[in-house]
Amino acid sequence: MAYYDDQSEDYLFKVVLIGDSAVGKSNLLSRYARNEFNNNSKATIGVEFQTQSMEIEGKEVKAQIWDTAGQERFRAVTSAYYRGAVGALIVYDISRRGTFENVGRWLEELKGIFHLSLSLSLSLSYRLFLRS
Repeated sequence: MAYYDDQSEDYLFKVVLIGDSAVGKSNLLSRYARNEFNNNSKATIGVEFQTQSMEIEGKEVKAQIWDTAGQERFRAVTSAYYRGAVGALIVYDISRRGTFENVGRWLEELKGIFHLSLSLSLSLSYRLFLRS
């Protein structure tokens, strides 16, 4: 469900990036929103978000993309930010098998919050790919 906004955009979509700590969620967002990559980025504390606007069929569409902290100690805080989201990307690092093995746990967290069947898609986050 998209939200209609009477402000400057016609539609606003909220999407969350989730996954283990240090898998590249922040850099994935930074590359998309600002075409930047920081090889020395710090861990996200809580959540951060960026917006990206585009015109589709004459309508102004804004994507609000939320980058959540992957550390266990922030889990209670970050899950509250899922509310109102129309999509989620579960991100893992292909060079760290454990982050892929935890995808099921992240998916279960999403299912528990949204209480419905989700359309599934996996996003790969690999630092060498993001630098190109």
